[in-house]
Amino acid sequence: MFLYQQTPINGLKLIVSSTTWSENSYEDGYSEAKFEVNRKDIVYTLISIKNVTPKDEATYFCAASDH
Repeated sequence: MFLYQQTPINGLKLIVSSTTWSENSYEDGYSEAKFEVNRKDIVYTLISIKNVTPKDEATYFCAASDH
């Protein structure tokens, strides 16, 4: 699973990737303190954005890969 954030200024940026076999991998500048990812199982993932501020205004995309 991949979570992306898109803003008019910064464009599309990867926030975090998550697999069933390893820890969540956060890109520089992002952390679990802000973007929490809970994988319940192979088909269910819950994503939470904590302490939302106006700086978090963006379009968010979630993508998955079946490989």
